[in-house]
Amino acid sequence: MAEPPNNSLPSPSMESLFYMLATSALVNLGEVPNPVDQQQKTDLALAGHNIDTIILLQEKTKGNLTPAEERLCLEILNELRLKYANASRVKK
Repeated sequence: MAEPPNNSLPSPSMESLFYMLATSALVNLGEVPNPVDQQQKTDLALAGHNIDTIILLQEKTKGNLTPAEERLCLEILNELRLKYANASRVKK
């Protein structure tokens, strides 16, 4: 079992999971600095993997998300897909 939760951390939620994966995708798209080394690098393979993971969650949780969670997931995916397409064009 995990250690007792830190009271300063938010409760686990689908929203926080979507945001965590989206943030990772943004780092891999070079949109935001990597929190470890503060460098901005593009890794389209990892960004694509993050996006695919969000798509998998969307498919596996279909019918079990609240309307707000569904909207958030869709908005995140739309934004990430656009940024991925733009990064792919720049990379060529």
